[in-house]
Amino acid sequence: MTDVDPRYAMSSFLQFRAVYDPNIRFAAHIDPPRRADTAFAAQRKAVDTPERLYEHLAAFMERETSGGKAALALSGGIDSAICAKFMPKGSVAYTFKCVVPGKQVTDETQKAKRFCAINGLQQRVVEVFWPDYAALAPELFRYIRAPFHSIDVQIYKAALQARRDGFDTLIFGQGADLIYGGFDHLLAQDWLIGEFIDRYSCVIPYKALKDFAVITAPYAKYEKNGYMALHDFLDDHLFWEDIHSYHNSCAAAGVKFAGAYMDTVHKPLDISRVRRGESKYLVREVFKRLYPDTAMAEKTPMPRPMDEWLENWSGPRRPEFWPNCHISMTGDQKYYIWILEKFLDFIGETEELSHE
Repeated sequence: MTDVDPRYAMSSFLQFRAVYDPNIRFAAHIDPPRRADTAFAAQRKAVDTPERLYEHLAAFMERETSGGKAALALSGGIDSAICAKFMPKGSVAYTFKCVVPGKQVTDETQKAKRFCAINGLQQRVVEVFWPDYAALAPELFRYIRAPFHSIDVQIYKAALQARRDGFDTLIFGQGADLIYGGFDHLLAQDWLIGEFIDRYSCVIPYKALKDFAVITAPYAKYEKNGYMALHDFLDDHLFWEDIHSYHNSCAAAGVKFAGAYMDTVHKPLDISRVRRGESKYLVREVFKRLYPDTAMAEKTPMPRPMDEWLENWSGPRRPEFWPNCHISMTGDQKYYIWILEKFLDFIGETEELSHE
């Protein structure tokens, strides 16, 4: 049973970058947002030592690359660099590069190039421009049946290129941050639930929408004595947000998403080690084993220059939004308002968008 509740759907998307309740749809002629196949989650492997993580990754990469039609999404960070070590020599690695004409923004191509050289991989750069978002949005709207995360266009464009190049699988080092303690900025303290709602919510709905709901259920599920169980929240709630985002963006392009870390679980996380500066301590140990003479490169997960791209955006025009609500917001927050408005326009122009 599904319910049409645009108020909930819009508010949830702004808060969580996804519609939390799987039964809620934006409009009567649109099915609920597409969800990824989650059957594998019941079989996530418990990993508690660097040796077990190494063994898992080696087996995973051998399985996914055995058919010869898998490529790697390679950034400048340690998670995908570990995956690169297990790719067959001569394999293709795609690196995303966001471009803002006339401005210097984060560029991971050179860091990734170093790992390609070490491992004998072919690097192919996928450039992403702001016009790609408007151009590719309708295709993703049609498949996902919802507005989407700001990483999705990069993934989708790379997956389209991979398919054109003859690959059927795109491997990502996704999941290490949320499973193994990479979100050290969130794990750095114990959060009261109200503080965490303010900190984690992307856009508090009443700051953008005239008719809104503030959704607390995803947080309350992980509340203990007024505090957030942080790693449980990340390893469950954010885990599923990531799965749906990566899976849908790849599937829309006809490519399989393979997340090297996503079918593992690491509990309990040693938060004291993370707070001492040892974020992703198991992953770092595996990296040291594979690259004993190579310095670890710190990075921003899949950087996207929304501050620059949306610097001159004039804000939303639809009546659902407060005028000028964007003025004091970050570029990333502006993006979620922008893409929500684009989706509302899209469903207003679409007669039917049902399950395929």
